[in-house]
Amino acid sequence: MRGATAPDAAQASIRATIDQALTSTDSAEQTKLIRSLSVTGGPYAAQILALWREGNIFLYKAPDGKKIPVTLVETKDAQGLQAAIKVIDGTPLTGPDGKPISLKFSLLESAETDASLRKAIKDVNDMAALADPDVKLRIRAVQSVANEQNPAKLPALEARLTLEQDPLVKRTIHESIALITLKTGEMKQRIAACVELGNLGSIPSQDALKATVTSATKEGQADLAKAADTALSQIASHVTFVNTIGTMFRGLSLGSILLVVAIGLAITFGLMGVINMAHGELLVVGAYTTYVVQCIFGPGLAISPFGFSFSIPGFHATGAAYDAYFILALPFSFIMAALVGVALERCVIRFLYSRPLESLLATWGVSLLLQQLFRLTFGSNNVQVDSPSWLSGNWTVNDILFGWNRVFVIVFAVLIIVLTWLVLNKTPLGLLIRAVMQKRDMAACMGVRTERVNMLTFGFGSGLAGLAGAFLSQVGNVGPSLGQSYIVDSFMTVVVGGVGNIIGTVISALGIGIVDQSLQQILGNPVLGKILVLGAIILFLQWKPQGLFVTKSRSLES
Repeated sequence: MRGATAPDAAQASIRATIDQALTSTDSAEQTKLIRSLSVTGGPYAAQILALWREGNIFLYKAPDGKKIPVTLVETKDAQGLQAAIKVIDGTPLTGPDGKPISLKFSLLESAETDASLRKAIKDVNDMAALADPDVKLRIRAVQSVANEQNPAKLPALEARLTLEQDPLVKRTIHESIALITLKTGEMKQRIAACVELGNLGSIPSQDALKATVTSATKEGQADLAKAADTALSQIASHVTFVNTIGTMFRGLSLGSILLVVAIGLAITFGLMGVINMAHGELLVVGAYTTYVVQCIFGPGLAISPFGFSFSIPGFHATGAAYDAYFILALPFSFIMAALVGVALERCVIRFLYSRPLESLLATWGVSLLLQQLFRLTFGSNNVQVDSPSWLSGNWTVNDILFGWNRVFVIVFAVLIIVLTWLVLNKTPLGLLIRAVMQKRDMAACMGVRTERVNMLTFGFGSGLAGLAGAFLSQVGNVGPSLGQSYIVDSFMTVVVGGVGNIIGTVISALGIGIVDQSLQQILGNPVLGKILVLGAIILFLQWKPQGLFVTKSRSLES
């Protein structure tokens, strides 16, 4: 109320209704006017009515005898007077000369309320969220009314239904009206409510319908019991559909996560034949890079590598500017991981080509060194990376939840595959990579700088691991051992798809993800589901040890 600006048309109507109620001398008329705001008043009416209920609205008697409802600002002047704001339009109270008037609190008449009026105000305040601009809050309010199953609130729900535009909120209102009617309506209305709930596939109504079947059977109400039982069958079919689509979506997103993690390994291991046990740590480089970028956008970062402390100042960004950190973190994650990968290839890997056992042991040692470096720099505890607001919500379609972060990883995986294919097939670097991997000696004879190609190829695969780390930072906390959780799954995905085959890696990742989620859904035990998936992979590799697709590569020739 303080410092209010000129209200819009809806707010002006609400203020006019409350002003009329305040100046009315008929209690019944006051109650009727207040209850008329149950549907259209919303939070704005609730704010003003709360002032009335708390005794913070006063009736100022003008020189012409007319009573004007006002509120007082908190600040008092030297004489103990307070500026007054008119309830009807939110503008300052003025005298005949047009100048603002200040009033003394003790000399004002407070707007009184009786029990009936207080109950009406409470009901309006309880129903205010039905008109909230936030769709989620409106849905929550409707569900709260449904849980109360108070028939007195049916008229407000039915009136709100005529005004509501959002289809999800309208569906929830239909569901709530049917639930209230199922408990309090007449026999025909209760049967119709069962039909409505069944057609809606109302999952929250299952307990109420089961109770209806039990009570109707005891009381000999065969038609009602049959209608409720039919509705339960329809809802059960809907639940099966929701679970099936939800499982497929979760499997697709899990497969996409595996793909994002494994695609870099498909380059370094699949094409180059290098068993890089430090691939997980390259992933962690990308995750920590994301964390550092976030801190730079936020309050800054203080780190103490090798005992030397220094601080990185932050921009202290908020809102959309802060959320933009993740967009910048993606290319930086790729670059930092690629640089670490290039350093690893130049310092270690290039001396161990065609020596798989030695490369495995050497890169395992490098992974331990990198883990310790992460601990010395960022500490042993996990760090929290905040998700941008545009990755934190979800879409609900016919009771199926589609998390924005899961949708993002699917799109992200598709983008990575497309970019990788373009690099390998449509760029000079890709041509050199394919030439060196297929016929290294021949490529060298044609003047190709094979060592440089090896370095760039390993750097590219490492950069892809960094991108995977950037996304995984949005899924969970980032710590020095993050990469160890994915290294086995990465190798498993690449081997099943066929070493050196990008398309095979895609099919393998998605297949493993969907089968894993399906088994967990069927068995109801995540651990048993993962054990069965691992067992199935072992049996598959016994049947086809070279994976789904066989690709000729330097590692196979050697």
